[in-house]
Amino acid sequence: MPFGKALENGEGPVERKLVTVKVGTSSLTHADGSISPEKIEYIVAEIAALRDAGHTVILVTSGAVAAGFGRIGYAKRPTSIPAKQAAAAVGQGLLLEEYARFFAARGIVSAQILLTRDDFRDRRRYKNAFNALEIILQRGAVPIINENDTVSIDELRLGDNDTLSAQVAAMMHAGLLVLLTDMDGLYTADPRADETAKRIERVEHLTPEILALGGNAGTSNGTGGMATKLSAAKLATAAGVPVVICRTENAGALLRAAAGEPVGTYFAASETGMRTRQQWMAFYAQTRGNLYIDAGAEEALARHGKSLLPSGIVAAEGDFRAGDIVRVFRQGTNVLLGRGEVNFDKEELLRRMEAAEGHVKNAVAIHRDNWVEEV
Repeated sequence: MPFGKALENGEGPVERKLVTVKVGTSSLTHADGSISPEKIEYIVAEIAALRDAGHTVILVTSGAVAAGFGRIGYAKRPTSIPAKQAAAAVGQGLLLEEYARFFAARGIVSAQILLTRDDFRDRRRYKNAFNALEIILQRGAVPIINENDTVSIDELRLGDNDTLSAQVAAMMHAGLLVLLTDMDGLYTADPRADETAKRIERVEHLTPEILALGGNAGTSNGTGGMATKLSAAKLATAAGVPVVICRTENAGALLRAAAGEPVGTYFAASETGMRTRQQWMAFYAQTRGNLYIDAGAEEALARHGKSLLPSGIVAAEGDFRAGDIVRVFRQGTNVLLGRGEVNFDKEELLRRMEAAEGHVKNAVAIHRDNWVEEV
């Protein structure tokens, strides 16, 4: 949802009162990599203040490995994926216990949800996650979401839940996504190495030049650098959710961000946004094939909002069936135009491409309502 009427120096208060907050491992740990209860208590206090201001909150947290590696006998944070999975299996319950303790002290019920990438790819599981989160929020609880590191290693390898938080914010049509980190926003260069680096207060569009500012470095206790945060911001803003990246220790940052006050770096959301089904097709659905279309079909589909007819398709790849999601490319190139739900099995589509039936009005390969442009 968009921000409200702009304030003098900010963006205006969040119209949609749901705020998704993501906190990474580096914001929850001591210097030795172990979990800091004091830092968890600080995060909980910040979220409680946000709720007191009338917002509902979803918390996406990392830290399971950090909470568990010492308890399972490691002297320091392990580096191998299996060891991280084992530490996460021990640490997930310990991490949620700490959160639950501090939330309960403020009269707030918390709910644990573990997700994997497959929960977003599968349409049925995607709907189930959405419905569960809706009820949890309606009942006044705070969902605490983490990736299920014991069975899914995406977070363990790269991202520290940045992408997961953007997926959740988009799925729930949040009014704002706040990525809390150890950096006070996006800079023109790494401020830890370049004293001339300047913080960027507002980003209208995540261009390749802006994305390049993220580099690829993370912290020793986490896996998420600025690059993954910018990728997450690109996903969320394309779905219509504005994003703020700011420093965790910046007291009151959540309240100020939700109030539209300048804090960290603000990333403007796309004005069009996406419907829930479009989000699923664009970001989560597993594609089963590729279609290549001619210039006329591209003009009709991408610029005039028309459906894709078989007559405009020049080639089809993959073993897809009716109802599968396919990628659509410009003829003779690797330029991805978008994704859509195809109405025919591949064999049937090939027949319609070759036959005059391809020109029949109701022979639609991809209906415009089941299409989303590449972002």
